[in-house]
Amino acid sequence: MSPTRNNGDKAARQDAIRRVIRTHAVATQEELGQLLAREGFDVTQATLSRDLAQLGAMRVSRPEGGTVYGLGEAPPPSGEARLLELGEMILTVEDNEMLVVVRTRPGSAPPVAAAIDHARLAESLGTIAGDDTIFVAPARGKSARTLSRKLKALFGKEETP
Repeated sequence: MSPTRNNGDKAARQDAIRRVIRTHAVATQEELGQLLAREGFDVTQATLSRDLAQLGAMRVSRPEGGTVYGLGEAPPPSGEARLLELGEMILTVEDNEMLVVVRTRPGSAPPVAAAIDHARLAESLGTIAGDDTIFVAPARGKSARTLSRKLKALFGKEETP
């Protein structure tokens, strides 16, 4: 085992994360942390979460079952473009008079919610994500219906007449 590296070297740590994700079937952040520790990086779960979000890592389904972290080969898109890319993870977008509920494939809610928050939509105040469900609160003066329509459009889930 190599000595602990300077964890302040974000670029080196993120390069190691990319390498580990591309060479191992990493199912959890805990597992990723253990693999990084073998390479000399001692990282917290919070740091891993931030790094994974910045790298555009997401949980992807494996044909044999289960999910693992994956990276796109292109740099991760930002803002609203990222939401369209995540559209395949969205099952439904529904609203009531107070908030929007987005249902996703299992394990997909956290990266989808993060993408909504990072897009900084004028219609959205913020999100709360579980495993497969996201609550999206509309911003002051915006209706849940307006927010729902915006999200459907951005996810490529527009309703057909």
